[in-house]
Amino acid sequence: MRLDKFLKVSRLIKRRTIANEACDAGRVLVNGKTAKASVKVKTGDIIEIQFGTKTVKVQVLDIQETTKKEEAKDLFKYL
Repeated sequence: MRLDKFLKVSRLIKRRTIANEACDAGRVLVNGKTAKASVKVKTGDIIEIQFGTKTVKVQVLDIQETTKKEEAKDLFKYL
């Protein structure tokens, strides 16, 4: 699954366009490397997102095309 879509489906970022912009600005890292929105995400990857001064680090647990709001938090775990 594409990185921007995963960020939207998992609700780490609310909209896919905003996820795209964050990737383009270099604020998203996958396994320690700056990632473009088109990078393929797989189970076990570590994603770091920089929101201003705060950094969120998560591990991908599952990948699904769509998910309900309550189940979105099961797609990743905070590190």
